[in-house]
Amino acid sequence: MTISVRGLALSALLGATALTPTIALAADCGVAAGRVSIVGNEFPAIQSVAAKAGECAGLTVSTNLTADHQKINLPGMQGNPAEYTSAIIGTSSIVALMKEDVIRPLDDLVAAYGQDIPPQQLITIDGQVKAVAFMANSQHLVYRKDVLEQVGLEPPKTYEELLAAAEAIRAAGIMQNPVGGAYAAGWNLAQEFVNMYIGMGGAFFEPGTPNVSVNNAQGVAALEMMKALTAYMNPDYLTHDSNATSAEWEAGNVALMNMWGSRTGVLMDTEGSAPEVHTNTMVGAPLTVGGGTTPATTLWWDGWTVARNISDEDAAATFVALKTATSPALLNDTTMGQAVWMIEGYQPAPVNQGVMETMAMGAQPYPMLPYMGLLHTALGDNIADFLTGKEDAATTLADVEAAYTAAAREKGFIQ
Repeated sequence: MTISVRGLALSALLGATALTPTIALAADCGVAAGRVSIVGNEFPAIQSVAAKAGECAGLTVSTNLTADHQKINLPGMQGNPAEYTSAIIGTSSIVALMKEDVIRPLDDLVAAYGQDIPPQQLITIDGQVKAVAFMANSQHLVYRKDVLEQVGLEPPKTYEELLAAAEAIRAAGIMQNPVGGAYAAGWNLAQEFVNMYIGMGGAFFEPGTPNVSVNNAQGVAALEMMKALTAYMNPDYLTHDSNATSAEWEAGNVALMNMWGSRTGVLMDTEGSAPEVHTNTMVGAPLTVGGGTTPATTLWWDGWTVARNISDEDAAATFVALKTATSPALLNDTTMGQAVWMIEGYQPAPVNQGVMETMAMGAQPYPMLPYMGLLHTALGDNIADFLTGKEDAATTLADVEAAYTAAAREKGFIQ
């Protein structure tokens, strides 16, 4: 599989187009009729994109933005006609849609309606444009400046330093559980392992094969660091996704966490938290771990697709609505801080420096392999047994490998 993701180059993210304020009035987006139905995640950047798509005159636009988008986007695109005409997806979630052949190549639509889309936004896989990217994302450090100052510490650069800071905060009686994290059992928990395992220098598969390889020293070290962090988390950490973790932060219960850059705008605005929280919320570079230099995180892109099982009219309507929604017309004072936009004219705000530093440190992209989703699921289904003390690390990783191998055989990746 040949993949071109030119938009993740740091230099390509910064354009020279001047900003113009957006006005929520009906706009001529290039086609006059058609159905647009968007499924995607629910954070502010996606909400802004969906709202901008809804401004196109003559089009019928509906959205389903939910944290459960990855559970419903594939079933919602398998019908004929598809319920959703577009899924907003990311580096990993596009793989399942391609495997089930529910999204169409966009080359003809790019030629007809999208010749002005910058090349860095076009995600080309095996020679065909399969998605249009509009933002980069990663997880990185978020910290409370005032709390660290109270214990006389600088922002941590490694997970080992973060643990030391957490102990100092607890010992000072400032917070009992100062560490946050999206450790909800399932996808979120698996993602945290992926980050930590990469930071430890681990490889997920035997070179050039779909044969899994995580039951090793790097895998054990990753699990042990994750467990060490949970000792400073809310006892209900296995139920905390990004939304719940953000709520803990805004409530003033957390001072250190690894969080998505796309979520930090909410944490740093004036709504939802006391002034001492949002005014002291700062972002930092991703952490390293275990003495390594590779950031313990992954670099992602988010983009939009067009469903295969829809009419040409609806495909054109979907393309032009989302093209407009992810053009320089989206950028204004409100949206500028919501994401690291891969849109010409984007000017990074302080809230987005964490993602910019992630790219500058050379973070690895999340593996875009057709079988990585099976491993992600196996990780999410099994890691909690180690964190809760039901199994040791080696047994948990053996369970992960067994679950993945069974699924990979069933899907035909392993003979």
